[in-house]
Amino acid sequence: MPLRLERENAALLAAFFFSASVFAADPNLCAACHGESGNSTNPAVPSLAGQPAQFISTALYQFREGNRKDDQMTPMAAPLKNAEMNELAKYFAAQKPAPPRHQSKPESVEAGAGLAKKYNCSQCHGPRMLGQQHIPRIAGQNFEYLRTQLRAFKAQTRADIDGNMTAAIQAVPAPDLEVLADYLAGLEEK
Repeated sequence: MPLRLERENAALLAAFFFSASVFAADPNLCAACHGESGNSTNPAVPSLAGQPAQFISTALYQFREGNRKDDQMTPMAAPLKNAEMNELAKYFAAQKPAPPRHQSKPESVEAGAGLAKKYNCSQCHGPRMLGQQHIPRIAGQNFEYLRTQLRAFKAQTRADIDGNMTAAIQAVPAPDLEVLADYLAGLEEK
């Protein structure tokens, strides 16, 4: 191979590897799944806009370290350094959440509020379910995503950093999980 081609190939490889690390924390890469400004339109993918920064960085850390597994997120988080996780977290925490796309059933609105109180959801997620510190905002989150995560916590196949969610959800019967997911997905940030 001529020396010129070897240099061009080396330059291309270097550009590829360096560009991957330079753009690792680019929030635009997240938009393909999590939506513009972190407002997901995919019912199975969470919105990141308005999430507490500590929650986002903790979730990315869990994906990177293998404590939380997802076919898409695990490889996306793998190359991220802690500072990059914090940059992404700060960016998405500052974005305005879109209004909920989900319309809760009227019976879920009434029953869901009572169930959220009964199961002490606000103790960790806050009085308006907007999250705090390492606890996510669940108000207005995508219904399918919420339902899947609640089921996974119940089945103990989804990890949380301190085990509190996994422990708390064990007392919640499956039908109540459905009502809670429907109720929470329709909650507007106020």
